[in-house]
Amino acid sequence: MPPRPWRPVLGGGTKCCAAEDAAVAPDGLARCRPQQSELSRRLASFRRLSSLANSPVSATMDKQQDGGKAGGEAAAGETAGPLQLHSFGLGELRGVTHDFSASFLLGEGGFGAVYKGFVDAGMRPGLGAQPVAVKQLNAAGFQGGGEWLAEVIFLGQFRHPHLVKLLGYCCEDEERLLVYEFMPRGSLENHLFRRISATLPWGTRIKVAIGAAKGLAFLHTASTPVIYRDFKASNILLDSDFTAKLSDFGLAKMGPEGEETHVTTRVMGTHGYAAPEYVQTGHLNVKSDVYSFGVVLLELLTGRRAMEHVRGRSTHAEQQVKLVDWTRPYLSGGSRRLRCIMGGRLAGHYSVKGARALAQLGGQCTAPQPRDRPRMVAVVEALERLQGLKDMAVSVGLWPAAAPVAGRNAISAKIRAEVKGAGANAGSRRRSASSKLP
Repeated sequence: MPPRPWRPVLGGGTKCCAAEDAAVAPDGLARCRPQQSELSRRLASFRRLSSLANSPVSATMDKQQDGGKAGGEAAAGETAGPLQLHSFGLGELRGVTHDFSASFLLGEGGFGAVYKGFVDAGMRPGLGAQPVAVKQLNAAGFQGGGEWLAEVIFLGQFRHPHLVKLLGYCCEDEERLLVYEFMPRGSLENHLFRRISATLPWGTRIKVAIGAAKGLAFLHTASTPVIYRDFKASNILLDSDFTAKLSDFGLAKMGPEGEETHVTTRVMGTHGYAAPEYVQTGHLNVKSDVYSFGVVLLELLTGRRAMEHVRGRSTHAEQQVKLVDWTRPYLSGGSRRLRCIMGGRLAGHYSVKGARALAQLGGQCTAPQPRDRPRMVAVVEALERLQGLKDMAVSVGLWPAAAPVAGRNAISAKIRAEVKGAGANAGSRRRSASSKLP
C-alpha cells in the first residue's frame, strides 16, 4: 500500500496546527481536521471567485495564501494575470459525470474523488467538446478549501505545456470542484508501480523526467518563484504521447524574494519526498523541490517507491525503508554496481551511460545540503543530453539476456563478489540496506 501523505490543515483562520492539538489519523500521522462550521466560514469567501475574472490575481493571493506574495511581471514563456477560467454549476458537472457515477471514477486522493466526464462544445463559449477530469473536494477530509483555492489561483494564472490545464471550477453551496483537461495515460505512479501496467520503456522514462523538470523549472524561474512543495510520482500526469504535466497545486507556495533565502511555513507534503531540512526546520525554498525531483529520478531508475513498508528477514517486524538512503551507496559506483538497484522490469533495456548519468543526477538532487543541489534549469539541460542513447545494458553484456530477472536478486556471483569486496564496513551497510527490501 503506498505511503500516505501528512497534510495538516488550519483549524482556524489564524492558528497553526500544533502537535498537541492535532488529531491522530488512522495511519498514525498527526493532522488537523477542520470543523464543518469552520470550513464553511472559510469557504464562504470563495463565492466571490466569479468576480475575479476582471481583477488581478495578486489581490486574492495576498489574502488567501498564508504569508505568500503574488508574482509581479510574468516570466518568459508564462501566462500570468487575471483568472481565465469557466464557472460551472453543480448540476452541469453532475450531468457530465453521470451524477458522479462509480463507473466514471478515475481515482481518489487526499483532496477527494476524481471523475471522468465529457463537456459539449456548446456548454461554454470558447470551450470545445472534450473529455475532462472533475475533482470533487471531500469537505470531511484532511485537505480543505484553502488548497482548493490555491489550485484555482495558481493554475488560473499559469499556463505551460508541462502544467496540467485547469478549465474551470464549481463553487456552489458547500460543494467545491475543479475541472481539468483529461490526461489519458494517468499518473507516473501507476506506470511505475502497478504490475498490471506495461513496463515504461527507458526512452519514455527520460522523456517524462524532462517534461516534469521543465514544469518545475518554469515555476522556479517565474518573477516570483513558485515552490511546488508536493512533487511526487502521483502528481505527474501523462497525456496520450507520454508528455508529463504537473498537477495538484494545493500545496504550492510563493517563494522568497529579494535577499530572503527561504520562507517559513508549516511542514506539509509526502513522506519520502520532502527535503530533510524542510521537515526539520520548516524552511522552504526551490531547492526543496529539487530534492523531491531527485527522489522521482531514483524511482524511475529502480522501480521502487520513495518509502516502502517491508518486513525484516530476522525479526519479521514491519519497518520503513527510505529509497534515498537505500540507493546512496550504489549511485557513485560503476555500471555493474548500479545494476544492483536498476528496476527489474526494465530487464536490461536501459542505456548504461544514461543510467550512470541519471544516478549521478539523482544523487546530486537529493544531496543533504540544499546548496549542493543543482537548479532545475541545469537539471533540464543534463537530462536532455541523455536522449537517444543506444548503449543498452542487455546488448553490451551488462545484463544476462537469457536469465530471469528478479530485481536485485538477479545479480551474478561476480557482481556480488565485487560489491562484497569493496570494503567490509561499506559492504555490510549495503547488504543491510539491500536486505530490507523485498
